[in-house]
Amino acid sequence: MGEPNGPWQIAGITLDEHTVVRRSPDIEHERAVAIFDLLEENHFKPASGCSGPYHLHLAVEENRLNIEIRSAADGQSETIVLPLAPFRGIVRDYFMVCESYYEAIRRSSLTQIEAIDMGRRSLHNEGSSLLIERLADKVAVDLDTARRLFTLICVLHLRG
Repeated sequence: MGEPNGPWQIAGITLDEHTVVRRSPDIEHERAVAIFDLLEENHFKPASGCSGPYHLHLAVEENRLNIEIRSAADGQSETIVLPLAPFRGIVRDYFMVCESYYEAIRRSSLTQIEAIDMGRRSLHNEGSSLLIERLADKVAVDLDTARRLFTLICVLHLRG
């Protein structure tokens, strides 16, 4: 995994998966890639001034996303809580398109796969932009960081 290249970096991340159902290999792959890419390169700067690099712990509880931020430098921690209601429609649509995409990879033409992938990317960008907006007064993140965090939020939405 990449080394943080500055103080405003996520150096580690865990997901609270005690309520998560068994996931398909496709979803597991998405989760693993999102974490790997996130740790390779990210920008994450809490408005509180908490010093990085950071370890994040993401959990979904009572329809809220809890982002626990722990400073690797001094152990200081804080938790950001975001309501998940604004994300519900995008996450639901994203999962539906992802299922179509995974099915298309197995059975469809390249043209069909590309069309579905464009829709998938569009929804992913929409969710990522919403995350940036919802975090704006709490944490500064770049688009790539938001995209990877949005993927992990989607993974955490898979519940029994």
